[in-house]
Amino acid sequence: MSIDPYTVAQTLLDADAVLLRPDDPFTFASGLLSPVYCDNRLLLGNVAARRTITAAFAPRCDDAEVLAGPATGGIPWAAWVAEQLALPMAYVRGSAKGHGRGQQIEGAAVAGRRVVLLEDTISTGESALVAAEALRDSGAEVIRCGCIFTWGWSATATRFETANVPLHPLATLPDLLDVAATAGQLSAAHRTLIESWANDPQGWQTNH
Repeated sequence: MSIDPYTVAQTLLDADAVLLRPDDPFTFASGLLSPVYCDNRLLLGNVAARRTITAAFAPRCDDAEVLAGPATGGIPWAAWVAEQLALPMAYVRGSAKGHGRGQQIEGAAVAGRRVVLLEDTISTGESALVAAEALRDSGAEVIRCGCIFTWGWSATATRFETANVPLHPLATLPDLLDVAATAGQLSAAHRTLIESWANDPQGWQTNH
């Protein structure tokens, strides 16, 4: 079953995993102001949403031999989709352990195998790209990175293109804004404001 981006976007809105607050911006850990906040960890506790996202990921992963998730956000999604597709699963730490076997990649062997990397949210893409590099260093063929949601920043897209890691989000910010506007949850003025932030977050912050 193919689940379209608007269904995923509606799922995120219904689960309050994405919040739109143009008049009262959120503050990211970096200090950056944002009129939108995404917390896909909330999906872990929502069984219906979890099943929708897992089902949306599955057809995008059926050519993989192993599914992998960066710690920590990608781990549950890699596990649930791997179970649905009966595939081996691995997870990737940000760096190798300093004790025991000193592993960075745990779970299934990845050398010589086609791997799809799954992440919950992609902003700058740093954690996903670190994981992709570790997988490749271990001999894996990383065929793509899937994520539930991405802001769609051009700098992020460039980073994935440079790393030769195709990025495949289930839903993007424009998808989500379309759904919210259609449902009457977002005015035209607020949509323009959010789009201006997405195009230039630093510049938007200076003006707000």
